[in-house]
Amino acid sequence: MLMSIVGIYTLFILITIYTSVMQIGYVGQAKRGKAILLSDNDFIKAGNYTIAKEKMSIATTFIDYLFFLFWISFGVKFLEQNIYFENEAFLNIAIVMGFLLVGSITSIPFGYYEKFVLDEKFGFNKSSIAQWLKDTLISFVMTLIFGSLVIWGIYAIISNLSLWWLWSFAFIFGVVILINMLYPTFRAMFFDKLTPLKNDELDTEIKELMEKTGFVSSGIFISDASKRDARLNAYFGGFGKAKRVVLFDTLLEKLSTRELLAVLGHELGHFSHGDIYKNIGLVGAMLFGMFAIFGNLPSSLYMELGISESPYSIMILLLLFMPVLGFLMMPIMGIVSRHNEYEADRVGSELGGAGGEIELANALKKLVSENKSFPLSHPLYIFFHYTHPPVLERLKVLGVSLGDIDTSALGSACQADI
Repeated sequence: MLMSIVGIYTLFILITIYTSVMQIGYVGQAKRGKAILLSDNDFIKAGNYTIAKEKMSIATTFIDYLFFLFWISFGVKFLEQNIYFENEAFLNIAIVMGFLLVGSITSIPFGYYEKFVLDEKFGFNKSSIAQWLKDTLISFVMTLIFGSLVIWGIYAIISNLSLWWLWSFAFIFGVVILINMLYPTFRAMFFDKLTPLKNDELDTEIKELMEKTGFVSSGIFISDASKRDARLNAYFGGFGKAKRVVLFDTLLEKLSTRELLAVLGHELGHFSHGDIYKNIGLVGAMLFGMFAIFGNLPSSLYMELGISESPYSIMILLLLFMPVLGFLMMPIMGIVSRHNEYEADRVGSELGGAGGEIELANALKKLVSENKSFPLSHPLYIFFHYTHPPVLERLKVLGVSLGDIDTSALGSACQADI
């Protein structure tokens, strides 16, 4: 059984690295061809950024594999033998948190490299080391507090209920929903400063757009995301009356009003089709499968690992294999998500009225340019990793040709950052 577990994880690692290698080769060749959507210089820079990110991904994947071997060989056993509490609940929390904190600490060098080497080189990083350390510390403390509460909840369920895996799934699924509800509030409290939109004309136009789809929001806010990052983004967060529209200040700086409304129209398309609920349903299906599998593992596996069949062992094994099951689900989730993106594009273009598809296309072009998103990818990489269709496919479905897109800003948007 143990060899089967190792074999499955090894296969997952090999497929992951293989898709990254194929992507690197594909982009490396494509960036030497004719530039698409970007100026010649920015096309090459976007390709270089994509390749650099994939090389880092290969490195982190390999490190993850080494840690997997470490944990199943003697790491879990080491925690079990060296952490002691008389209280069983505290013991389980301490061991699982020990596992999580080792992972968090070892990821810090990679986080630093990505932020202050890779993103710095390509003009994304706007954060200071002090700001990054503050964010890292806050994330660490939140993981410690909320992670401990979740671990305690699962421990209590495993210890007291016979069909514990089903109730644990229901508990974690409830936590996922709660996180989606509270995410905008927690982000505003600890990371980004949110201020109400003060542009009355834009505020009115956004509210008129929301009324067309029946979207009710608790407010439209601007996030000071530019203090950390130069990327463009916006999101609708929360459920019910807690829903918020959050625009990154970088988005307001780079997009025209019509383009901004087209982007929001796209997001409202997701709302009108209930995509957030579909996505949560898919996550729920993945979680159900995970708990069903790990709730019925044979006792012989724990004997082979040399550890006790205890709540903390079950939780650690589940956490170790979560990336594998997530990777298996990604193609299914990707197919559904890419379909939803096409539908959201259609709604966004329709909400924009006459010429709405051109405004959305212009916005997509600027997002590609500002975010240095290379517009071409290997089909295998798209299959496993893409939640959004390639931008060229989105333009094709919108009925927009490259000649219809405003190219006046090509080559100028990112020059100052590189």
